Amino acid sequence: MTTPDPQCWDLTPLYQGADDPRWETDLTQARELATIFRRDFRGRIASDHLSADLLVAALRSYERLQRQGLKPYLYAQLLFSADSTPARPKALLARVRETWSAVTEEVLFFELEILRIDEERFAALLRDPEMAPYAHYLRQLRIHTPYTLSEEVEQVLKRKDLAGKEAFVQLFEELTSSLRYQFQMPGEESPREVTGEDLLGLLHHPDGKVRESAFATFLDKHADNALVLSACFNNLLLDHGKEAELRGYPKLMTPTCLANETAPEQVERLLEVSEANYDLARDYFAIKRKLLGLERMKNTDIYAPLSQVERRIDYAEAQKLVLEAFAGFSPELAELTAGFFRDGRIDVLPRPGKTGGAFCMGMLPGLPPYLLLNYTGNLRDVATLAHELGHGLHYTLSQPQNLFNYHAPLPFAETASVFGEMLLTRHLLDREPDRQVKIELLCAKLEDIIATTFRQTVLTRFELAAHEKRGEGLLAPEDYCQLWWDENAKLFGDSVEMIEPYRWGWSYISHFIHSRFYCYSYVFGELLVLALYQKYQEEGDSFVPRYLELLAKGGSQKPEDLLKPLGINLADPDFWQKGYDFVRGLLDELRALVEAQD
Repeated sequence: MTTPDPQCWDLTPLYQGADDPRWETDLTQARELATIFRRDFRGRIASDHLSADLLVAALRSYERLQRQGLKPYLYAQLLFSADSTPARPKALLARVRETWSAVTEEVLFFELEILRIDEERFAALLRDPEMAPYAHYLRQLRIHTPYTLSEEVEQVLKRKDLAGKEAFVQLFEELTSSLRYQFQMPGEESPREVTGEDLLGLLHHPDGKVRESAFATFLDKHADNALVLSACFNNLLLDHGKEAELRGYPKLMTPTCLANETAPEQVERLLEVSEANYDLARDYFAIKRKLLGLERMKNTDIYAPLSQVERRIDYAEAQKLVLEAFAGFSPELAELTAGFFRDGRIDVLPRPGKTGGAFCMGMLPGLPPYLLLNYTGNLRDVATLAHELGHGLHYTLSQPQNLFNYHAPLPFAETASVFGEMLLTRHLLDREPDRQVKIELLCAKLEDIIATTFRQTVLTRFELAAHEKRGEGLLAPEDYCQLWWDENAKLFGDSVEMIEPYRWGWSYISHFIHSRFYCYSYVFGELLVLALYQKYQEEGDSFVPRYLELLAKGGSQKPEDLLKPLGINLADPDFWQKGYDFVRGLLDELRALVEAQD
């Protein structure tokens, strides 16, 4: 019997392998449950005779069939993410997508019939205590009523998506994960094949020429694949625009705002306040340029280490640092975190065929979450570990929720992750006596905040501009490049020079492919966390149980209701600016350390 690799995730609690017959059995049973569900409930939900007992029974059956199908679906996604090269993971993912599309089509009537329940009857149904666990899900579902089409049209759209936008998503994933690069790694005598994650990791290398060459190599390869990448973007953007038009959404961002339970005006205010504070980023870049001793700073210098000797942190040390940071906040949180390492639920190292970046797969209530990393040993990778473990803890604490309330609304999805990063940063700062190291830690934190707020604002503005321009006609790759360049220039101004290949920086960002307008949720989440962290600093240990309760509620309430027990009011017109005032405080802390060093 082989010993499991502690740096690869162990998926055997789900299935024994890609050929486990239980996978096919579960998928087949999901299809069968969908057929039974349609037979038992179609035409009865929108009926005048609908009772709370019947609706509760339907909701429980609906949740059961969703669980039955999602387990094999998520397993196939995990396998594919770990290695998209073999044929078997590709085949499993294609098979489960086709089956899930058929299941979704079969049960589509259910949510449509819920939308047709008249308001008076709906209000009466919600007064039944048995309906309480489903109340928020049902209310949120009915917000979409004005934009929902007939069952027949919705079925056609679902069927079309399988060979339409979902196919372009898979094409993008397969292409980008298959890209290989020839590059001479630092300290080696000749070029060799490396992954994209290896190259992006070199943005933290001490040598500026290495940083620029690595990033240029990465971007140039994407430029070489402009035909396919721009086709993916063009088709996905067109699909979204046509569906928005078909459904009658007033704005392209409306479906995202409805799903996230955020008002469009709130999102616009968030973006405007962020843009008004771009000077904070430019002030930081000026400090960083001085610390690096550069006459002119390039965008490949933003994440440059301040020390010429690159600090490497092995994975075991990173694990220890994160556990210590979380334990200082809550021993319960640290114990839950240890379970990810103990149970083999983290895939750690980069390798060919593996999905780039990092993510947490939340799974389902009753199935613990998994993390994917591409750990290369720099300080930012340690922060990424804390970030993804924050996601994992959010899902772990919300496990008692039903499936409908398990996932927090998107802007809250980043709360625990960014809070985890803040805990790690403060832990590292508090334990470090050396002023130079403190400067490096504050720089790393400010760079993370800039990436999570200002950069994500740039990404959101780019995405909006690209969608609007795509509505006018087909975009050439150069059109995307120019939109990208223009939006980034608004942030960098005269403080940072962009390298020419950075025109292709849009082409590898998977959020544009997987989710429409996802990126603003990072800005929301970061500023919300800064507010929560300020509360923690003010209140100390009394804050901890209320924070854990917030995470445990998942998506069971509206955002404003989730935050009330913590004394946070999203309607406060100055709320977003308070977050940036906190950032200014960190910048002042950094400036004082730098001046004391001079």
